Amino acid sequence: MKPLPSLRGLHAFEAAARGLSFTRAARELHVTQTAISHQIRRLEEQLATRLFHRNGRRLTLTAQGRRLLPAVQGAFEMLRGGVAELHASGANAPLTVNTLTSFATKWLVPRLAGFQAQHPDIEVRITTSTELTDFATDEVDVAIRYGRGVWPGLRADKLLAEDVFPVCAPKLLRDGPALRQPDDLRRHTLLHVSAYRDDWRTWLLAAGIDGVDPARGPMFDLMINTLGAAIDGMGVALGRGPLVADDLAAGRLVAPLPMSLPSEAAYYLVAPEVTAERPAIAAFRAWLLAEVAGASAAG
Repeated sequence: MKPLPSLRGLHAFEAAARGLSFTRAARELHVTQTAISHQIRRLEEQLATRLFHRNGRRLTLTAQGRRLLPAVQGAFEMLRGGVAELHASGANAPLTVNTLTSFATKWLVPRLAGFQAQHPDIEVRITTSTELTDFATDEVDVAIRYGRGVWPGLRADKLLAEDVFPVCAPKLLRDGPALRQPDDLRRHTLLHVSAYRDDWRTWLLAAGIDGVDPARGPMFDLMINTLGAAIDGMGVALGRGPLVADDLAAGRLVAPLPMSLPSEAAYYLVAPEVTAERPAIAAFRAWLLAEVAGASAAG
């Protein structure tokens, strides 16, 4: 049996073949483009076959390269799964959950004590970021993502859909200009989130209002900051159902206008298919889905 070729070369090949670019592969693997080219050339020498056609800046796979790629990708997936299982094999291995800061603050963390009460043996670690988790490189077991639920190689369980609607502090209604219909928004300050800068334009268009400037008003980098400004009476924000539910229930915010706009995206719990049924992940998923079902029934 012939010895296996260089693992480093196979890694470089997989990254370059996936994006059909030595430059992207170099960036992904944190090496130079020259190093990627050298590793792949050495791999081709070891295999005694060409894996890429190089036509100027254009890179394509040869027939042999197309045949090799699925096998290499499958092998790396098995390796990643095996390493993940090894890390999780300890009885006290923590469960690292990544999500958006606003979702963690406004929905997940206030409910997390319920999970810990049911599973005191599982140590939960919450991390937040605005970037999609790369399960191959990040030390994350499971993530809560906002999107449409299609991520190749990941199991995605839908948690919460969103409606978008105006919210403000009760004192703004009590002390400020009237806010009984969408057209009244012209007399109020609009609060914005930089990641959703078109929300007001979309909502006003759906409401049939063209006399309100959708871009005016202060902008914040995070939804929690925008909602905080609304709670303080600074103006009217567009709330997203799951993120304002507790504030509405507690009376910190009110929804003065009846119209809401369904979002095309939702929150999903995602994990790699190879590790999705790990006991800790399965327990977290079951708890989350029960929380969501309970909230829906109460609503």
